[in-house]
Amino acid sequence: MILGLISDTHGLLRDSALRAMQNTGIIIHAGDVGDPKILKALEKLAPVTAVRGNVDTGEWAIKLPQTAVVKLDAVGIYVLHDVKELKLQSIPAGVSIVVSGHSHKPLQVTSDGILYINPGSAGPRRFNLPITVARLDLDRKPWEVEFIDVSQS
Repeated sequence: MILGLISDTHGLLRDSALRAMQNTGIIIHAGDVGDPKILKALEKLAPVTAVRGNVDTGEWAIKLPQTAVVKLDAVGIYVLHDVKELKLQSIPAGVSIVVSGHSHKPLQVTSDGILYINPGSAGPRRFNLPITVARLDLDRKPWEVEFIDVSQS
């Protein structure tokens, strides 16, 4: 099972980001979607789990939860927008991966047996930060996140 990980689109879904999400079993959007059309476009590729980010306002965004848990076989994935709002005691039992966004900085780090992933920002460029999404093959261990530069459409 390959996960497609995307965040901080801020209303912009690049063709290159869509291509990077192809052939995934599930797509996780870690918030700051910016436009419901983005989720509809991603849903054409794979089932989508999305959470609300700080720029997600309006009637459509109210339907997005603040956090989500995705269970794929024995792998539990906790999704939220800003990892700084995460409290260790709030991570549900059985979670081995935490996916977040907000910082616009791609990140893969393991702490206390949990893999923390930020796919980076797929939307408009901020400062000199890269424009990326990520893929994670759950069948290959140890898990290694593949970050994909999507700055070119």
